[in-house]
Amino acid sequence: MFEPPTLKDIATALGLSTSTVSRALRDTYEISSKTKKLVLEYAEKINYQPNPSALSLKVRRSKSIGVLVSEVANYYFSQAISGIESIAYDRGYHVIITQTHESYDREKINIQHLASRSVDGLLVSLSAETADTSHLRDLHDKGLPMVFFDRIAEDINTHKITANNEQGAYDATVHLIKSGKRKIAHLTNSGQLSISIDRLKGYTRALQEYGITPNPNYIKHCNHGGMFYDEIESAVAEVMNLKDTPDAIFVGSDRLSVGCLSVLKNLNIGQDLIIAGFSNADVLDLFSYPLTSVRQPAFEIGQQATELLLQLIESKHPVTEFENRVIDTKLFVR
Repeated sequence: MFEPPTLKDIATALGLSTSTVSRALRDTYEISSKTKKLVLEYAEKINYQPNPSALSLKVRRSKSIGVLVSEVANYYFSQAISGIESIAYDRGYHVIITQTHESYDREKINIQHLASRSVDGLLVSLSAETADTSHLRDLHDKGLPMVFFDRIAEDINTHKITANNEQGAYDATVHLIKSGKRKIAHLTNSGQLSISIDRLKGYTRALQEYGITPNPNYIKHCNHGGMFYDEIESAVAEVMNLKDTPDAIFVGSDRLSVGCLSVLKNLNIGQDLIIAGFSNADVLDLFSYPLTSVRQPAFEIGQQATELLLQLIESKHPVTEFENRVIDTKLFVR
């Protein structure tokens, strides 16, 4: 009965361990070129063919990647996911999408579920509640490839890709100032998120450059990212009921921008109020308040994040140098 040659046969013939032979055949970085040449030549000589099933177990590839976002219905994330899928499926990878709904607890559960499914890597955008990223850092330290996009973790050393949030916020705020407004409120996401920090910087820089002192009473954080209408309604009402009422609002996220327009409609505030915000929504023209929007290249960010993740997954050598890509935004004036 014919029995095909095995790794053990090669190892015995060459006086090597089976693990060394396996690594040599997979062309990994730990094995010297001399040993690789020896193993490959002998394997060819005896017509060795790897067992596909055993090889997949050794490599432990699932050909799937996990994606963590706040919600798929968010205009930005739906476009980013389309970008992710356009690259992943073309390269033979399945995409498993999970939503946090801006919950830290949900984020931890989703991440553990994805890890237990043996995904090859993760694309992560943090929830609004996430201040502690140890659940992600532990997996990263154990060797699970991950790339952050949009809402990034500063303390985890890997690829990160974002829009130019500070410049986008600066451009939107300058637009409001040049429209004759000087009492500009800022409605934003939770304070620990990277996008909130950068957009607040851009807003503040614009005010200061035009000689306007930032008013802390004008800055309102929505710690659940506007997932609840009451949260946005309360923040907008608080700022509009101030004695020194703002004449403009700069809104710092996609969901908050659309939510803010809905609240203002119900509050029956005059049309002299000008609003600008971050939003990739195509429905903005349907609102009675024209909202000048900072549009992010969400599709391209999704594509580039996926390319970077697949590079990590498929690299034969440990990756020690990482990119922090920042892509320009565009201001659409309404």
